[in-house]
Amino acid sequence: MQNSVFRLLIFLMTLTFFFNCARRGTPTGGDKDTIPPVLIKAIPSVETINFKDDKIKIFFDEYIKLKDVKQQLVISPPPKNPPIIGPMGTASKYVSIKILDTLKPNTTYLYSFGKSIVDNNEENVLPNFKYVFSTGTYIDSLKLAGEISELKVTKPVKNIDILLYEYNTTYTDSIIFKEKPNYVANTIDSTLFEFTNLKAGKYLMIALKDANFNKIYNPEIDKIGFVLDTIIIPTEKKYNFPLFKEIPKLKFISPKEVNKGHLFFGFEGKATDVSIKLLTETTPDFKSVVNIEEGKDTLNYWFTPFEVDSLNFSVSSGNYQENFTVKLRSTKLDTLNIKNTTGGILHLNDTLTIKSVTPILTLDPSLFQLIEKDSISVPFKAILAPTKNKISIDFEKKHNTDYILKLLPKAVLDIFENSNDSIQYKIKTKNPEDYGIISIAIESSKKNAFIVELLTDKNVVVRKEAVKEPKIISFQFLDSGNYLVRVTIDDNGNGIWDTGNFLEKRQPETIKYFDKTIELRANWDINEVFNLD
Repeated sequence: MQNSVFRLLIFLMTLTFFFNCARRGTPTGGDKDTIPPVLIKAIPSVETINFKDDKIKIFFDEYIKLKDVKQQLVISPPPKNPPIIGPMGTASKYVSIKILDTLKPNTTYLYSFGKSIVDNNEENVLPNFKYVFSTGTYIDSLKLAGEISELKVTKPVKNIDILLYEYNTTYTDSIIFKEKPNYVANTIDSTLFEFTNLKAGKYLMIALKDANFNKIYNPEIDKIGFVLDTIIIPTEKKYNFPLFKEIPKLKFISPKEVNKGHLFFGFEGKATDVSIKLLTETTPDFKSVVNIEEGKDTLNYWFTPFEVDSLNFSVSSGNYQENFTVKLRSTKLDTLNIKNTTGGILHLNDTLTIKSVTPILTLDPSLFQLIEKDSISVPFKAILAPTKNKISIDFEKKHNTDYILKLLPKAVLDIFENSNDSIQYKIKTKNPEDYGIISIAIESSKKNAFIVELLTDKNVVVRKEAVKEPKIISFQFLDSGNYLVRVTIDDNGNGIWDTGNFLEKRQPETIKYFDKTIELRANWDINEVFNLD
């Protein structure tokens, strides 16, 4: 009995001991580490003068790693050969830099790491860390700052390079197409930029959305912005200027066969008054149609096939002319496919349209029928667009009415002599009370022309009106939703936004956004004033 009691006491004491140990040892997590890495030293030290080394080591108080360093690191002046930065893919207490270039004499160099240096555990960022040295006897210390915007979008532009070129005896405007700049900064993940460690002088400043990261302007793929005035350092002025895409010179790409009787002509630039002339001898019944894909840099060339292995073309527009040869291999023809592009709801200010994949050569309006809900025939006009791929059905619409559009067999005939089977589309109009109205009073001391656009909150244009002077524009029959207002100051009055050109020293036409989103509901009538001054 005593032994049993003794063993029970021992068991309870042991259990209590382990319970207390377990309780004392339970981790609480502690405070989260929020402190970024701290620089201990650098070899050579930061702001070394008369720099002659090709290796740099920068030491921190804890293990760090490099994150997105290729995107974040900005080196000024930009090197011809990028340095080797380490460590990559592993943690270390230092960053190493192996310089592969021959350094310029009497030059201040800046390595700006952005947000690429983080600690190993919590990834706390060491923001805007910079390593500076000079191959001369002093460190340049002047600054320049500003902001970049992009005219056609509402979201902030990010990761934009800002480049400075020194005006000297060898400077020409073509330098941005051939050589890297004297200084470079980057907006990283904001719209703001700042140069540090500049030397006094006169400079050209441009912004570049650099598609291939080479710090050289390629108009075909890069976006650009520039300050027209000469930048004189030192300065206290803040520069704010827009980014835009130039229209490159017109150039066609070798055409490709899509299907039998259908070719794609891709192009760069602006294709206006383009002539595509077939040089190959054709058959007497040969037909062809050319149309451009809306919103794309592509021309469609449709033709009635005939026995030939290849086709020779002459493509011209203004001073541009080029010949092309296309090998023909496909045996498959595109099929006639007609769709209602309006959808099930026909808005009271819209036109009912149907669209064909293949170009339509003829239509027979007598084989079209437009019927109201009570089987009443509705007078209409069927109009074939010059592009031959769209038919507009013009009629007097009634509100809150159901319609049926019928295409009887052989109502349309395409370029390949395909005709339609019976097709029927059901459409409906709504009541005026189902819509809202937004009226914008444009006010400006400028009495020139303006382009007023109404956009969805996803930046899609839903309405557009060009006016010759400041006035009130009323957009009616609008669906409920959130809208933005964008106004282009149309300096040349041509009704379209004109982009800029660096060599012509021409800035893009100014675009301004209304400072708030307009919330619209059914049967609302909203009036706003947009002062552009």
